[in-house]
Amino acid sequence: MKGRTLTIGVLFIALIAVFLFMNSRQGTVTVEGQQTHAPGTGFAAVPGLKGGQDVFGPYDPVQNWPRPLAESLPDHKGWTWSQATDVFAESPDRVIVAQKGELPELPTGRGRGTTWLPQLGPSIKFPVGGGVPLREAASASPSLGKAAEDGSDGRPGIDWRWEHVITVFDRNGKVIEDWSQWDKIWGRPHDVEISPYDPEKHIWIVDADNHFVAKFTNDGKKQLLLLGTPGVPGNDDTHFARPTFMAFMDANTWYLADGYDNTRVIKYDMNGKKLMQWGQKGTPPNEKRPGYFNSVHGIAVDPTTRRVFVNDRTNGRVQVFDENGKYLDEWNFGPRPPMDIHSFIVTSDRKLWAADQGTHKILGYDLNGHFVYSWGSWGEYPGGMWGVHGMATDQEGNFYVAEVNNGRIQKYRPRPGANPAFLVGKPWKGVW
Repeated sequence: MKGRTLTIGVLFIALIAVFLFMNSRQGTVTVEGQQTHAPGTGFAAVPGLKGGQDVFGPYDPVQNWPRPLAESLPDHKGWTWSQATDVFAESPDRVIVAQKGELPELPTGRGRGTTWLPQLGPSIKFPVGGGVPLREAASASPSLGKAAEDGSDGRPGIDWRWEHVITVFDRNGKVIEDWSQWDKIWGRPHDVEISPYDPEKHIWIVDADNHFVAKFTNDGKKQLLLLGTPGVPGNDDTHFARPTFMAFMDANTWYLADGYDNTRVIKYDMNGKKLMQWGQKGTPPNEKRPGYFNSVHGIAVDPTTRRVFVNDRTNGRVQVFDENGKYLDEWNFGPRPPMDIHSFIVTSDRKLWAADQGTHKILGYDLNGHFVYSWGSWGEYPGGMWGVHGMATDQEGNFYVAEVNNGRIQKYRPRPGANPAFLVGKPWKGVW
């Protein structure tokens, strides 16, 4: 009996040793009932980091990027950037931005004062302090030609300027190209793209409020193609109704989300010939039927599987189709409210990265919808986010966001030692 007891005791000790060994292999040990991650492991952007937190996830915000407007354009002293809708990094040295012109700079510090606003309600004053932004850029300037005649949308030249709508920056955030010759054609440029399969690197711009898509030479000097009828909304082969984003599948195929008012995805060849379309108007905010949309606000593709990912924004889901519009899958982005996905991209890491205006976070998913990671916080300080509407990465792994509410573009640089799985993937490799 004594020998049997000894054998059981040895076996028990051996099982404990195996348990501790397996836990240590997984980067955890158990101390007084608590599980603790060993150094170099754990759910953190920089494994093993002592102290701190993932305020900016796996990135550091690049300070003073872009540079103040007046540094590049001296005659624009006192003015700054407006609602930024999209950003595309052709390279770290050539970053293309779409925005709604310019806004006047605001006073800073205590000298700006505080005003009570009893007409809005009791105990309301502005500014409220605590780092709350003074201005929401998305509503501070109207789309071109849409300003109310009674002045309720502000005074042109005083409250806003419709200038420098498309600009190009170098890696230091200085303006290196000015597309002002096209300022008057835009209603609200919404998406900027270059096909990775195009050796000439033509630039495509989707204008939501003027209902068209335009293709330009890479230097912006010539317009080569125009789809839609500028200024005239519609729902046929020659009209759009506030289109939003586009995505290239290969050297011969691209897709347009049309969009805010229409509820369709249109497939084109590179000459602008319509190949097909799909999508029907659903019933928000809880439409469940495949292929029914409400606010088609974003589209992306995975060229390795030829799947098309559509942001069915008002219904809080991404719907996945094959290249000809056959429904394959879907997933949602969490509870609504607060969730409100502005846009998403699929990058070469074969993940879908979404910008959530409701939580002010960047969300990462694998292409089957499994959640990977998220980061972000609300604010107008460097690295804070408010209304991320467009996103891009460059070949060095820098990450860019265009914010409609803060009215700015931001550049983020990968943190040393950051977990690669948490970084937004680099652009798809192409022919340039």
